[in-house]
Amino acid sequence: MANTPRPLIAGNWKMNGLRHGARIQVDDLLERMAGADLQDRDILLCPPATLIDMMVAARHVRAQPLLVGGQDCHTERSGAHTGDISAEMLKDAGCEYVIVGHSERRADHGEDNDTVRRKARAAIDAGLTAIICIGETENQRQSGETLQVLTGQLEGSVPEGADAANTVIAYEPVWAIGTGLTPTVEDVAEAHAHIRETIGGLIADAPMVRLLYGGSVKPANAAELLAVENVDGALVGGASLKAADFWAIVTAI
Repeated sequence: MANTPRPLIAGNWKMNGLRHGARIQVDDLLERMAGADLQDRDILLCPPATLIDMMVAARHVRAQPLLVGGQDCHTERSGAHTGDISAEMLKDAGCEYVIVGHSERRADHGEDNDTVRRKARAAIDAGLTAIICIGETENQRQSGETLQVLTGQLEGSVPEGADAANTVIAYEPVWAIGTGLTPTVEDVAEAHAHIRETIGGLIADAPMVRLLYGGSVKPANAAELLAVENVDGALVGGASLKAADFWAIVTAI
C-alpha cells in the first residue's frame, strides 16, 4: 500500500440533515469506527455548514479519526459575499477537506472551470484538501465526448501547486448522480485511467493523487466499483445519510 494512494470514502450530505437526526447517524458511524481497524483508509463526511461543529465535536468526544469537510467555499478569504463561506472559515471550524466544482454547483450556480480552479486554490491556501469534481452530462456521453470533457475540466479546474497531499479528484458522471444509474465497470476504468494520465501533465506526483468515483454508489455496487484500477475511493451521496449503508461502503474496500 506504500506506493498506492490511501483509500478515501467521502460522504456528501448535500442539503440534508437537522441536528438531532444527524447526531444519531454520526454517533452510529463513530461507534462502528471504534470497533474497526481503519489504519488503511480514511473516512470523510461533508455535511451542511450548520452541522460541521456538531460533527467536529462528536469525533473529539469519541476520539475517532472521522474527517470533516465543507461542500463548497468562496474564492476569496473574506469580504462582502453574503451567504458564502470561505475556506479559512471551514478550516477554523475544524474541517480538513472541501468539495469544489460539484456538478450541482456547476449547473445550479453557473460555476465554470476557472471558478472551480480559484476555489480549489483558496482551499489549498487555507490548508484544506480540495476535492475537485468533474464529470460529463448524458448528452456529452452519448455524443462520445466524455474523455474530451474530462480533459477540459481537469486542465481548467486543477490549480497550480496542486499535489497528492492537497488535492483529490472525484469523477462523477452527471447522469449517474442520484439516479440509481451507474456506468459499467469498463466505463469507470476507462475514465479513471484517462484522468490519471491527464493529471500526469498537471500534478508532479499524479500517481499518488486519490481518484474517487461518485454517482449512485451504494452497498450493492461498492465492492465492484472500488476494485476498479485507479479508483482510490468513493464520493457517496444519498447512501452516506444512513450510517449502516455508508459503513457498508467503507468496509467494501
